[in-house]
Amino acid sequence: MNENRAKLTRKERIVVKIGTSSLAFPNGKTNYSRLDKLAMVLSDLMSCDKEVILVSSGAIGVGAGRLKMDGPPDGLIARQALAAIGQAELMRIYQKFFDEYNQMVAQVLLTPEGLDDETRFTNAQNTLKQLISMKILPVVNENDTVSTFEIQFGDNDRLSAKVAAMIDADLLIILSDIDGLYSSDPKKDPEARILSEVHEISEEIENSASGVGSSFARGGMTSKIAAVKICREKGIDTVIINGKDPKNILRVIEGKSIGTLFMGS
Repeated sequence: MNENRAKLTRKERIVVKIGTSSLAFPNGKTNYSRLDKLAMVLSDLMSCDKEVILVSSGAIGVGAGRLKMDGPPDGLIARQALAAIGQAELMRIYQKFFDEYNQMVAQVLLTPEGLDDETRFTNAQNTLKQLISMKILPVVNENDTVSTFEIQFGDNDRLSAKVAAMIDADLLIILSDIDGLYSSDPKKDPEARILSEVHEISEEIENSASGVGSSFARGGMTSKIAAVKICREKGIDTVIINGKDPKNILRVIEGKSIGTLFMGS
């Protein structure tokens, strides 16, 4: 086993980020089977005394599904309304699946200005750490209903990194719709290969990151690299893996060479 991968087996406090492209089918409809597997995997980790925080996208997509919409609406206000509908439904779904594995969850909604304000930051930090100490799994999302376009995180990749830094996490695992960071765009370059380990974010690495997955999603590989940078500043390792099989999370924790490992600085 690779030495750096072996270190992942000893990580205790883990943030897992799941995006819209992993939560839903390409048509935007919720992938309930995948959510069930995710709940099982994270509950198993909690049962093994790991501390887990889930950062979840999907409120707008779930809201659109509830209203039988074929795609995301135009305009911030329409998205905020869908987020209000979808966030309640998303938490209902999570609670249903986690209940099957006897794992309690709690909803935590954050806004960028809340993390910029020292008092609000401390309150959010204390709440998350208290939930962790109570063996309750926090489900974190951006509060899209009250955020405005100018001050949104823009995607939950950066949010997950900010949460990881806030709670002094040991590891951030980002579930993506591809297998990791490639040396070039695999859709254009047939010789593109997955980079197993990255020790610094060079200009070449940043240039290789491009594209956005689902039409309901806001983040792409570029935002994931931005998240990696946030974690590196705090010495937090990050792994980007394919989220189609939630058991890939366990494979990371087992030290297997899967996805792309970004070493914390």
